[in-house]
Amino acid sequence: MKRILSALVAVALAFGMAACGAPAASTSAPASSAAASSAASASASSEAASAAKPTEDRSGAAITLPDNVETVISMAPSITQTLMDLGCTDQIIALDANSAKMENAPQDLPVFDMMTPDAEQMATLVPDVIFVSSISSSGGEDPFQPLQELGATVVCIPTSASIEDIYEDVTFLGQVMGKTERAAEINETLKAEIDRIAALGASIPEDQRKTVYFEISAAPSAYSTGSGTYMDEMISLIGANNMMADKAEGWTSVDSEVVVSGNPDVILTNVDYIEDPVGEIKSREGWEAVTAVKNGDVYQIDKQSSSLPNENIVTALEEMGKAVYPEVFGE
Repeated sequence: MKRILSALVAVALAFGMAACGAPAASTSAPASSAAASSAASASASSEAASAAKPTEDRSGAAITLPDNVETVISMAPSITQTLMDLGCTDQIIALDANSAKMENAPQDLPVFDMMTPDAEQMATLVPDVIFVSSISSSGGEDPFQPLQELGATVVCIPTSASIEDIYEDVTFLGQVMGKTERAAEINETLKAEIDRIAALGASIPEDQRKTVYFEISAAPSAYSTGSGTYMDEMISLIGANNMMADKAEGWTSVDSEVVVSGNPDVILTNVDYIEDPVGEIKSREGWEAVTAVKNGDVYQIDKQSSSLPNENIVTALEEMGKAVYPEVFGE
């Protein structure tokens, strides 16, 4: 049972593709490009910083933010990580349970279930902003609606579907938190690393590109990525072909027969809730003739950096590149 629950959590964290809620029409005038530019340049006055505050969240819903966001609740690990990278750790006053397990996450804070949060208890903390992701509303209902009805400012950041989304999420969080300079620095560093990795990937001749199967949840409830996800983009960036890209769109369940017939050159997994995920894959019945298994090319990739679509995907990209093309990316 524990293994099944862990698999469901892994898939839920990877999914979260639905919108957080129907976009509401904004009644506020958008910030002028001049004000936004002024805020991004950094030493902006409080007036410019206020003008730069977004009037819509990343799902398109109208929001009204305080001039200075001092306390926040983060209900998604990818958001929590970016808040910490922006230098806002001390402003986080509560977390979701998965964020609380992250390395370097703030300790001794109230912890809530991202799917069924205790709205009344959360409201007593009186946060300036509650950050949520689309994962929480993936079941069809928005568990944070009661908080909005109590007057809380709930800001949705849907799970990124692409690396471009990640850049935009970092920029958005920087604007909300008054950390536009730091957000620009994070994105500049990320872009430089992405460009470097993409150049190495582009050096792989088309006829030498390997086919990769990336497993994010283990059998018997195996899941992977089809086309149209940030992970599919990551596989392409290192110069490989995603085995599932022409078989499904988005995050998808995978039958054993599909992998056997797809015969990937390399198998990657970020599963971390079973004792030996690499060994488990290598020992699967009927997979003996799969090229990746036969050649021992099955590798575990860091869970946090590969499953959370934020600026830390570079860590996973490095590991993926070294696993698939050690002669290009280094051992």
